[in-house]
Amino acid sequence: MAALGTLAGVLVTVQGNVPANDLAATQGQYALPGTRPVTGSVISGVPLTLAAGATLISDNAVPAVKATSAVTATSAPQPRVAPLRRSVEPDLLIVAPSSLPSGLLGAVSRMPGIVAAEQIEAVKMPVNGTSTAVLGVDPSQFRSFAAAPTGASDALWQGVADGGIAVSYEMGKLAKIPLGGFVRATGATTKQLPVIAFGTIGIGGVNAVVSDATARALGAPAGNAIVISVATAKFNADSAAIRQLLPKGAGIEPLVSLVTSGAAGASSTAGVGSTAGAGSAAAAKVPATAIQAILTAAMSRKGMPYVWGAAGPGSFDCSGLVQWSFAQAGISMPRVAADQALSGPAVPVSQLAPGDLLFYHTDPTAPNYISHVAIYLGNGMIIQAPQPGMDVEVVPAYFGSEFAGAIRVSLAQASSAASGIA
Repeated sequence: MAALGTLAGVLVTVQGNVPANDLAATQGQYALPGTRPVTGSVISGVPLTLAAGATLISDNAVPAVKATSAVTATSAPQPRVAPLRRSVEPDLLIVAPSSLPSGLLGAVSRMPGIVAAEQIEAVKMPVNGTSTAVLGVDPSQFRSFAAAPTGASDALWQGVADGGIAVSYEMGKLAKIPLGGFVRATGATTKQLPVIAFGTIGIGGVNAVVSDATARALGAPAGNAIVISVATAKFNADSAAIRQLLPKGAGIEPLVSLVTSGAAGASSTAGVGSTAGAGSAAAAKVPATAIQAILTAAMSRKGMPYVWGAAGPGSFDCSGLVQWSFAQAGISMPRVAADQALSGPAVPVSQLAPGDLLFYHTDPTAPNYISHVAIYLGNGMIIQAPQPGMDVEVVPAYFGSEFAGAIRVSLAQASSAASGIA
């Protein structure tokens, strides 16, 4: 297992008309039709998969099954999980390849401006054969850090406490994991874990959560990570101070971007993947020759199947297509859409150019989380890997309620976003 790496960003977008004549040569090469932007759903509904005998809890905030179905034959139901008392924004994540020093959590918690800090396990391990970022947590405490609908789900957190696994909404839907069934998690040991809910945490790339006891039973280093919420005014100062306390091998990653706006220079933070495109518009852009290579690579994948977690060369999910296409031009990109949104400054719709990335919110359990990405081809068209049962396709761009904004990739920002904690 590898220590979890994650990053986040801020997308500021200005709506406008799609440009009429963006890179005419590219339009001609790919015979792109002229199109008007559409406002429909970015992805047609993919039905959730229910295991035989599983029953959804109809009044729950996220798709979940009754907690009793999450209890394995070797474990007993745990005490009731504490109710959600508050929601806080996860701003920083400390991760190490081994257990963190026992006094680090206390030292961090005592810093001025720290709103909350919680020690957890953070690892990558195969889940049903796909490398997946997994958190091990105390459900009563950690639920405060989750996206609001997920944090509010009593059924999800009780099921986690009882030995089950909750996977992200997109992973459950797009990887066709059976809710109420089992997945195979492989760490130092392999366990069949009951899937009790589909709920997205809202931290970039994190697709599963289990109890700290389950994580340790799988071989995760006990307490190798700390998630932190910090007051905006202390964000930079506390980030720097925490970095000085870290043991060798540990790292710290921001889960938000600090945005300064207004005449008075007021600052605010934006959570992971809620918006994207922080950075200077003057940052070094991808050269035109590289854009051509990226688009040629992406178009060469047209017709290849969507597979969740796949990054080529023969099958792809949405962010896998982006990562692979840019790699063919020698450009490193992050793996997940929420982190790819960090890879350059925002660009208004009226100024879109071929090679720009368009982002979307498609997750009801984390409404502000960026969960889909497409590559702009020009002439109002995009190429994307859409969903199971469909192939990589060229379709008109859409700018409806799910549209989160667009970025123009910067070489420096892409490199920085791709170099998270390994």
